[in-house]
Formats: sequence, C-alpha cells, structure tokens
Amino acid sequence: MLPRVLGDLSPAQFLAEYWQKQPLVVRGAWPGFRDPLTPEELAGLACEEGVESRLILAGEGEESEVVRQGPFTDDDFLNLPEMGWTLRVEDVEKYAPDLAALLEPFRFIPDWRIDGLTIRYAMPPGTVRPRVNEDDVFLLQGQGRQYWEIATRTVAPGADQPDAGFAPEHEWMLEPGDLLYLPPGVVYRGSTLEPGLIYAVNCRAPRHRELLGSFLEFLLEDVDPEAHYTDPDLAVQEHPGEIGPAALDQIRTWLRRSIALDDETLAVWFGRTLSAPKPGFQAEPEPEPYDEDELWDHLRGGGTLERNPGSRFCYIAGVDGEMLLFVDGQEFALGPEVAFMAPLLCQHRVLTPALLREVLKQPDARLLLLDLVNEGYLVIYEAEEGS
Repeated sequence: MLPRVLGDLSPAQFLAEYWQKQPLVVRGAWPGFRDPLTPEELAGLACEEGVESRLILAGEGEESEVVRQGPFTDDDFLNLPEMGWTLRVEDVEKYAPDLAALLEPFRFIPDWRIDGLTIRYAMPPGTVRPRVNEDDVFLLQGQGRQYWEIATRTVAPGADQPDAGFAPEHEWMLEPGDLLYLPPGVVYRGSTLEPGLIYAVNCRAPRHRELLGSFLEFLLEDVDPEAHYTDPDLAVQEHPGEIGPAALDQIRTWLRRSIALDDETLAVWFGRTLSAPKPGFQAEPEPEPYDEDELWDHLRGGGTLERNPGSRFCYIAGVDGEMLLFVDGQEFALGPEVAFMAPLLCQHRVLTPALLREVLKQPDARLLLLDLVNEGYLVIYEAEEGS
C-alpha cells in the first residue's frame, strides 16, 4: 500500500485548493519513513561521471555560499569542513531505479509533469538567503530536521533580490516523514537543524519560449530545405525600397499553410516534446537484438520487463479507439486492436507475465513489445549465475 502523502486531503482537494496556489505541510505524510539510501551512498553516486551533482558550502558572509559542480572524488568529501555544507544530486531514480518507488505516491500528477527525484544531504548550520521557488516541488523529509520560512507573495522566477523585505508568513519545522509542498513563485528560506536527507519530487513546467522553439523545430522537419521564395508575377513598383502588398500576401499565405495547428499535428509534436529524454539519458539499442522466441521464453519463464530508468512514456488518445504512444520522443501509432498497450506500458514500470497476458496473444502487440525491448526502452535484467 502506498502512503497517503496528502494526509486527509484527497488528490482532487489538493489540486483544487493548493496546487499552484499555496504551500502545504502534511505531518506524517509517510508514516515510519526510512531513508532508502545512506549519505555515503549518495556521496558515491556524486562521484560517478555524468551524474549531475553539486556541493554547496557556506561562504564568508552569513548567507553567502560557494557552489562546486561534480563529479567529485573521495578526497573532496574527506576534505569537507565538519559543518555548513550541502550535497545535492539530481535525477537519482534514473541511476538507482529502486528509488522510483518514492515517486509513486505522487502520480496523481501526470507523469509528464514529474521531472525526477533530487536528494539533498545537508550539514548544519545551513541557512541560505531567500530564494524564489521556480516550479512545483514536494519536499519529503528524511533523517534529520529542517526549518523552513515561506513568504507566499508571488515573485516572478529569476527575479533579482527576492530577499528584499523578506517577511515570512509561514514557519515550519519538518521531521522525518513530513511533507512540504511549494508552488511556483513563493519565496523560501531553509535552515538545516540536524544532519539529514531531503527528497525533492520536482514537477517541470515547460517554458513558453521552449515550447514555441520546439514547435518551430518540429515544423521545420517538413519544410523542403531547397524551397525558397519565388515571385514570377513580379510587377514594376514606383518605390524600390517598399515591401509591397503582394510580397506580404505571399508570405502570409505560406506561413498559414506551413504552421499547421490541426489536432493531429499538435498531438504528435506535444507528445514527442514531453516524452523526449533528458540529455545523457537516451536509451541505447540492444547490441545483440532479441528475437521473438528469446523474448517469449524469458516471459514464459517468469521473467519481467522493466522500463529503462531514463526513458519517458506517455500517450494521447486518438479517434476511433486509436492511441498515440510516445517513448523518448518517438511516436507509435496504435490501432484499436493494440491500443490497450498504451495505458498499460505507461502505468507500470515493471511488466510481469501476468500484466502482459493479453499482449502475448496478439502478433502486432508482441512485435511492438519486441521493438521496445530492442530499442532499449524496455530492459531485460538477466539473472546472475547462481542467483
């Protein structure tokens, strides 16, 4: 049973009353919570190449800091001061798939809005100057205690000097298992009271500039690189410096034809964009692809398929029972006979033979499953010898 991280609130109540509106503290959101990893294991992860990590050390001023980027070495940690530093590691669940279980209670938020799990280990004293919260975030307190001060006046993300006139309206001390939700735009200041771990479930919100840039890049895929402006009906004009109505009309007509806003175009673009993996987490195809017999033998023997930890799955319902499945920026058009696979693949991180029973009955569904495995979106973890 997953914990009810919202306490007495239903997901519908939370979304209506708190989501992107006001902060919330839930005491005992995760009863009996125990850290699934140690600070030493987190430090070990921060030493690995490609893992995004940061060490934040107290500066000379009371609320100043020095930030160092990973990867780190054992000596970096051995030479740290005894107090006043923080280690922050991003996307931990993509390197330690078992930790994806910490995201499950938050899946009343659509998967495409959940960006990943950040884990922070902090040594007191650790007070930093007030900051503007950029996106929605759920903060689950592990071992240790953290003191939070929150000002709910909305500030634009990236605003200069959010600490000017900082007057906290809420003050909360979080203990193990407590949850704090922060919406975008609030100003916060955190103080570490005891050494401890904090788990941040980050929710991404694509910026409008990013979306528009992505859409234009998508449209460019269908633009002939050799095509160019033509004017075979060019007429003499009185003023050579004038851009005439005929030129404007031609460009206007071409843009309206090129920038398609029909439902299918928008669905394919949006699904591709939201399912695109983060840099560094692209799935790698199997060097020795499985054939159908090998895959079915694996499943018939009780084996499972697991989602690649770095892959993103989502889908959009189409017309007449069809589905568009998106995996890591690729779309798969599923007809009515196999459309059931889209919600199945997106719902479960681990696919057991029981869950795949209907899939194995249909040739087209089996081929799709085989394709996802050989492209690296679904993974077979072979049992070690002697296990």
